[in-house]
This record gives sequence, structure tokens and C-alpha cells, in this order.
Amino acid sequence: MAPTIIDGKAVAQRVRAEVAQGVAEFFKRTGQRPGLATVLVGDDPASAVYVANKRKACEEVGIEGFHRELSADASQGEVAEVLEELNAMAEVSGILLQLPAPQQIDDDAMVALIDPAKDVDGLSAINAGLLAQGRPGLRPCTPSGVIELLDAYEIAIEGAQAVVLGRSQLVGRPLAALLIERNATVTVCHSRTRDLAGVCAGADILIAAVGVPKMVTAEFIKPGATVIDVGINRTEAGLVGDVDFQSAKTRAGAITPVPGGVGPMTIACLLRNTLLAAQEASARGLR
Repeated sequence: MAPTIIDGKAVAQRVRAEVAQGVAEFFKRTGQRPGLATVLVGDDPASAVYVANKRKACEEVGIEGFHRELSADASQGEVAEVLEELNAMAEVSGILLQLPAPQQIDDDAMVALIDPAKDVDGLSAINAGLLAQGRPGLRPCTPSGVIELLDAYEIAIEGAQAVVLGRSQLVGRPLAALLIERNATVTVCHSRTRDLAGVCAGADILIAAVGVPKMVTAEFIKPGATVIDVGINRTEAGLVGDVDFQSAKTRAGAITPVPGGVGPMTIACLLRNTLLAAQEASARGLR
């Protein structure tokens, strides 16, 4: 039986529509719009495209855009100055520093300078700590998008055996915390995991986020399991995920494609975080 193909584009479109409605209601109530500041350091073509896509998405849902662009040889002090300026601007609800920045910039140090209330990427140590403790805060966009997809397709998280393949600060660790928050039993696998395929094959929900093209094959997958592929790898054959889709779909009950699965959810959840940050700032009388 063919697996259910999880359509991230359709779910992302619904989230965007909800954000657009929320933005309109926020503007009607406050006379202001949520604002997202994007900061691009350097001239990396891929980073420029990512930022342009985020700015366009903001415009489409009514979020005001603020953009700062620095040269590839910008100093850490110059980047810090821009971030501090944006922290102080009441009309800026969220700040997104496009990463990775050029080599001379300490990414972690710069993220730490962003006001946690404006950290719409959810990457600061403060927001990571709030997530680890199960307390309210801004959640990382890609992990939030994965949870949104599971909910949209009514895939039970509570009580499920979930395996997260990858332990990065950007996806693996926060995603494990979100799954625990939803009462899944979570195993995090990595390069030192023994019998990796065997551990993954015990999962009701298997999430691959390792950055290795087509690493996950049918032997990793429990029959009927849900497989979420977070990987986006550029190869000579085009974009592929961490999951070998053709092999995996012979065992999976539901699976995300690449592209068109998790990818569209990241920007959708970024827009939602920006709205949430604006609403919280308004509630605290900061806008």
C-alpha cells in the first residue's frame, strides 16, 4: 500500500493564511503591524535567496519588513551594532540574523545579542533553556514546522516511540524537546549510535536531520512508520533529502518529500513567531 505523502506546501499555506488573519486583527486592534528585521552579512548567493524569500513572505501576510545588509568583510562589532539598533526599535518584533555569517563572525555570540523576545529563530540560549524546561518561549522554526505537519496529518505523538536522527542545536535537540513536551518517548541518534538502523527501525515516528544525502533507507524504517525528512542536500541530481525516498516509501506509512515537505514550514513558522512576538510585546506595553 502506498504511503501518505505529507504535503508541506499545503500545510504551510494554511499557516500563512492564519498568520495573515492574525496580522490583520493585530493591526485593527493596535494600528501597528508586526515587524521582522532581516540581517544579511556578506554576499553568499544562497543566503541572499533565503533572505529574499523571507522578506517576500512577510510582505504577503502583512508583516512590515526591515532589512540590514553588511559587506562580507564586516567586523563583529559592526554586526553587533546593527543588532543592538534593531533591539531598540519598538516597531521591530523579530530579528533574524541569516546564518552562517562570514568566518570572522562568531554566530553564537551574535545570536546571544538578540533580545530573546525578538529571537524569532528561537536559537538563543535563553529560548533554548525555556524549551528545555517546558516553559513558554519562541520555538525554533523548523522543529515547530515538523510538529505542525504531524498534527495536520493527525499522526499521534503522545505515547509514540520517536527517533530523531541528528543532534544539532538547530533541529535535532529542540525537536526532541518538542516531542517530549508532547509526551512522546524520544531517542536521539547520532554518529556514535550503535546499530543505528536497528534503533531507527523501532520508531513510530522517524525524523532524519543529519545532512547526509539518502542515508535513511528501508532498513531504517518500521513498517507503517511516519518518516519526516528534514534534510535538504544539493547534489548533481538536484535537491535530495536525508531519506532515500524511493526506498523508504516501500515501508513508510506516511512520508515527507524533498522538496515540498518540511522546507515550506520553516518560513511559515517564522512568520507565526513574528506575529507571536508582536502580540507578546503589545501585551507587555512595549508597542
